[in-house]
Amino acid sequence: MPLRREEIKKRMLKIQNERTARARIVRLGGREIIAEGLTLNFWADISHRCMTASWPMFIASAALVFLAFNAFFAFFYWIGDLPISNVPGGAYIDYFYFSIETLSTAGYGDMHPQTHYGHLIATVELFTGIFSMSLMTGLIFARFSRPSARLLFAENPVISLHEGKPTLMVRLANERHNIIANANARLWAFKSAVTKEGRPLRRFYELALDRNEIPGLALSWTLYHTLDETSPLHGLSAEDMEAATVALIVVLSGYDVVAAQTVHARKSYEHFEIRFGHRYADILDTQDDGRQRIDYGKFHQTLETTGEG
Repeated sequence: MPLRREEIKKRMLKIQNERTARARIVRLGGREIIAEGLTLNFWADISHRCMTASWPMFIASAALVFLAFNAFFAFFYWIGDLPISNVPGGAYIDYFYFSIETLSTAGYGDMHPQTHYGHLIATVELFTGIFSMSLMTGLIFARFSRPSARLLFAENPVISLHEGKPTLMVRLANERHNIIANANARLWAFKSAVTKEGRPLRRFYELALDRNEIPGLALSWTLYHTLDETSPLHGLSAEDMEAATVALIVVLSGYDVVAAQTVHARKSYEHFEIRFGHRYADILDTQDDGRQRIDYGKFHQTLETTGEG
């Protein structure tokens, strides 16, 4: 008996180690990171998975669960002794259709429970249907009501002279053209470094912006960070940034006056996406009738300059 228990413990430990050692790929911005040594329970975080899944995956999963529930209850109807009336021939598919009517609370009335067994299964299925429909309604509402900023970020940050100084610039725009009140932007830089003890680590620095807040973002906004002596990126060339694996993250928040909610957006850039000696193409001009025109066809376009930062 003790040997049997030891074998069970060893097998359980082996299974636990396999689950723990299982690796998964995590995407952070444009990077792929392999995460190992973490035990993740699928059902413990099911709410987060439902909120972050794509709409096609969410709908397909909901349809699969719906069919599985109905197939499960149809089986119990099928093995009973004529629990449902007006079922021609007692075919499984007819019990499946009745299960759909019951789970969805449609109840057409041509088929109904006629035994205590049938009423018992129908009662359990009705409770399951009410619970699952309430849960699905909540998830769909949460997905639709989740605020989104719909901000467009330029594909490449640029570094060139601005006001006579080398400056890092990032352009963004409000795709909805509504007002995002009290828009606040923060720019962060990540660099690889080595401690005095020789251990590698990843440091992050907040980059000071010439203007990090505007009263209302409706069209376009360019963020400016001067690369002076106080900047963590001062004097770094493209090769230096590659060696330090520099990355940038832009975080923006503001109050959407239409949705009456605070919205957030973020964009990350890798060092190879930064264009030295470039500036953004102009996208704003004034027409003959005095109206301003914004050309989003040039939003991502950069132009080479003679003075590199």
